[in-house]
Amino acid sequence: MRLRNVSFLTVLLFGLSGLVSVSWYTAFSSSRGDVVDIYQREFLALRERLHSAEQENLRRSKELNLVLEEIKRAIAEKQALRDINRTWSSLSEETRLKLWNVSSSKNVLQLPSIFHHLPHLLNREDSLQPAIHLGQGRTGVSIVMGVPSVKREVHSYLTDTLSSLMSELSPTEKDDCVIVVLIAEADQQYASSVADNLKRLFPAEIQSGLLEVVSPSVHFYPDFSKLKESFGDPKERVRWRTKQNLDYCFLMMYAQSKGTYYVQLEDDIVARPNYFTTMKNFALQQPSEEWMILEFSQLGFIGKMFKSSDLSLIVEFMLMFYKDKPIDWLLDHIMWVKVCNPEKDAKHCDRQKANLRIRFKPSLFQHVGTHSSLAGKIQKLKDKDFGKQTLHKGHANPQAEVTTSLKTYQHFTLEKAYAGEDFFWAFTPVAGDFIRIRFFTPVRIERFFFRSGNIEHPGDKLFNTSVEVLPFDNIQAEKEALTEGREKKPKYHRTEDGFIRIGSFQNGIAEGEVDPSFGPLEAMRLTVTTDSPVWVIISEIFIKKAE
Repeated sequence: MRLRNVSFLTVLLFGLSGLVSVSWYTAFSSSRGDVVDIYQREFLALRERLHSAEQENLRRSKELNLVLEEIKRAIAEKQALRDINRTWSSLSEETRLKLWNVSSSKNVLQLPSIFHHLPHLLNREDSLQPAIHLGQGRTGVSIVMGVPSVKREVHSYLTDTLSSLMSELSPTEKDDCVIVVLIAEADQQYASSVADNLKRLFPAEIQSGLLEVVSPSVHFYPDFSKLKESFGDPKERVRWRTKQNLDYCFLMMYAQSKGTYYVQLEDDIVARPNYFTTMKNFALQQPSEEWMILEFSQLGFIGKMFKSSDLSLIVEFMLMFYKDKPIDWLLDHIMWVKVCNPEKDAKHCDRQKANLRIRFKPSLFQHVGTHSSLAGKIQKLKDKDFGKQTLHKGHANPQAEVTTSLKTYQHFTLEKAYAGEDFFWAFTPVAGDFIRIRFFTPVRIERFFFRSGNIEHPGDKLFNTSVEVLPFDNIQAEKEALTEGREKKPKYHRTEDGFIRIGSFQNGIAEGEVDPSFGPLEAMRLTVTTDSPVWVIISEIFIKKAE
């Protein structure tokens, strides 16, 4: 019985052990399956990330290869360009021109261009680009005035010429024209110094667009040493007139798209009052458009007006023969080709040309230069049709006593200038010199205008000279006009003897308004602050009383 019970217990224990083992195995197997699933999912995710990274690496590798190819191509192109330039430079101008013709167009027929006449321009890409360019690029005006200027050995008239041209323009006229100065020198240091000087003297005119300053590239001009002498002129004169023709061409090409008409001037002239409107009206009043040149001066190439639409023809003709003849001969030849019949006589030809070349009288421009741009040449050319030159302008000024520390030249006294009877002319001013106007009775002044220099002596101007006033009631003037703002800062500079500085001379002219808070003035004074290099002329004095 005991044995049976032990056997039963043994079987029971084995059964329970087996059941536990099966349960544990089942649980273990289930748990292991879950872990495998987790690992499988992580492995798949990892493989996906590795695949994406591999694709990204391939993409970036392709991009890097493209960049490397571009770098290699750029290096190769640069080297090829160097080789081409080296080969191109070794070719003759004739060969370069032929190659340029072949590559420039697929057409069989080739049109002439500036490169046919000036093949050396093919040597540099920037040969037709201005080396200096100041201005606003104004276009759409009625008249463009071209003023070529070169270095003169003795004296430059350029700033006086520009002052004359611009001082005779009204505000409306200033908005309807452009004055283009061509500094026609290959010496870039000199050209830059002239440009800087014009920028300093005429900042408002450049900023507004009225004045533009350009200078050609040093590569624009050909080798003048290869020119042949002709018409009995020495080589230096042939070089001078040849370069002059190219200067005119450069100016015309630059100005062509800027306005309706182009007027050729020189850098040593003065202008008659109202010259701009006179030229414009004369052009508009022509009965037909057949004219080619309107002349506003009988001298050389001064005051010659062209239609801008004709400039291409004129430049093309000039470039064909720029080495052969001077500009005035070439212009006459253009008209001969257009209207003269070889089977008719010279008188018939002159009558035909007169329809293309029309003179206006009296002349609007006068030549004032003595020293030519051709070294050593003295020319005292005067346009007889310019008429009597007005050397001063008079006004009815308030009664006053005028005195000066300047030494008067001959009979050109300050009293006559103030009375409007003549101009005042004096020897070279030095620092501290003055011109004083003391009114007989205190007077309220609205504005003032002083002009130095005149048409015959445009260089005799006042430089570094201030305009000063002396209020009758200095205490009130000090209180109302000499301070401004909360901190009462000085608004004007007061001199040691009580005068108040209200203006100064710019380009030979001093003008402005007088602050009403000064009240009646006892006196006005011009004071020279530095020594002057020239004599001085006062050609206009205008002191306007307040109403």
